[in-house]
Amino acid sequence: MQIVPRIKPDHGTITFFLASGANRQICQLATTFNTQKQAFSYLQKHRTEFERIARARLASGELQDGIVVLSML
Repeated sequence: MQIVPRIKPDHGTITFFLASGANRQICQLATTFNTQKQAFSYLQKHRTEFERIARARLASGELQDGIVVLSML
């Protein structure tokens, strides 16, 4: 998984790309953290699990407006 965070207005929301070969899928993780730094740290800590969940949702077509939406574990 390649995590490329983007700054979002929602402080605890991180947008990143899930790399699958030459394809990139936009994913979004909503957290309860107050800062981007805290949310990104949480994403990095649980990276393997979020990658697994994101790939499963992508495979089953669970997208919202073309985005894999994730929430905290």
